[in-house]
Amino acid sequence: MHITILGRQPALGVAELEQLYGADNVRWFSEQTALVDSPDFDFETLGGSQKAGRVVLELDRGNWLIASRQIVQYYAAKWRTSEHKITLGISAYGFKISPRDVQKTGLLIKKKLRDSGTSLRLIPNPEIALNTATSHHNKLGLSPTKVELLVIRAPNNRLIIAESVGAQNITALAARDQARPRTDAFVGMLPPKLARMMINLSGETKPGRLWDPFCGTGTVLQEARLKGIDVYGSDLSQKMVDYATENMQWLDNKYQINPQWQIFQADATAVKLNTAQKSEINRVVCEAYLGQPFSAPPKPAKLTAVRGNCNHIISQFLANIRPQINPSATLVVAAPAWRDHSGKFTHLPLIDQVADLGYRRLHLNLVSDEQLLYYRQNQVVAREILLLKPLDEN
Repeated sequence: MHITILGRQPALGVAELEQLYGADNVRWFSEQTALVDSPDFDFETLGGSQKAGRVVLELDRGNWLIASRQIVQYYAAKWRTSEHKITLGISAYGFKISPRDVQKTGLLIKKKLRDSGTSLRLIPNPEIALNTATSHHNKLGLSPTKVELLVIRAPNNRLIIAESVGAQNITALAARDQARPRTDAFVGMLPPKLARMMINLSGETKPGRLWDPFCGTGTVLQEARLKGIDVYGSDLSQKMVDYATENMQWLDNKYQINPQWQIFQADATAVKLNTAQKSEINRVVCEAYLGQPFSAPPKPAKLTAVRGNCNHIISQFLANIRPQINPSATLVVAAPAWRDHSGKFTHLPLIDQVADLGYRRLHLNLVSDEQLLYYRQNQVVAREILLLKPLDEN
């Protein structure tokens, strides 16, 4: 059993887990954490979880004092005969305690180990939970001597202690976002971790190809290839095709990976796939046209115009590819939704009309459709994640 510390928008992280491991094997533990019971759990493939840990103790009820006693007793004994220096970080979630309380637990272990001749380096706690950067840079969870204990209490006072299996590799994510040869802020900057989440929302890796018909600079394509998925990418702009090609060549050189890729120029609303493409594509993952960016909510007339234009383009795209893709394919499409000053969202009309375009919404068990929105604070244009399946052909 593993527990994940979810990202800034927890529902998206749980949706990702459900699609990868099945609703029967995933459950919410608290608002910020989820439990996963699967032998195939692989934290490194996730985009929507900041940390994960292997559960070592679960109590029906507990507080920090109980957790601290258990931790000190168990790990002081476990590491007493260690021949190597231990690096330890402790992160607490769901407790009303101070960073000093967390540090005190670590210092008690350190004192007991010092008495037995074992050296321990304790990571300082500015907050009760170490941030992802601290965990990552200290390589916590990546070896038996670099340990992070995740101590989580649910609202019903259930308590879990877990040993970290790692933190999100923010260094690699940043490199794939900013250090690659070509970026273009004008066409939008899809974060690599969101691209990875969207790929995972299309289901587990299986034979076949992923297609991104709005590939831009190739973020979805690169994240898919790192998961071992062969890809097709296309874009209306030849400039974007050239940029994506250059970025994919950079990825080849940096990571020495094998999955096949092909990028071509095409209008998503009119593209005609060839026979090989039709037979190979079993998932479509893309950030569709989001319209112009806004720094403040637009006036009603402007919003109506932009919304209508986006709705037309994305509807044309979905209608065009429907007869060309496999009926069993899964589509994960990021479409725009606009947030007003009150926090209310305006959605595309097509959201309620996908059946007219030949599709059905894929509904999840643990997360509602309304929760599948990705946005940052004060961001006007959000990405609404649509999970679609073609309607059965009669």
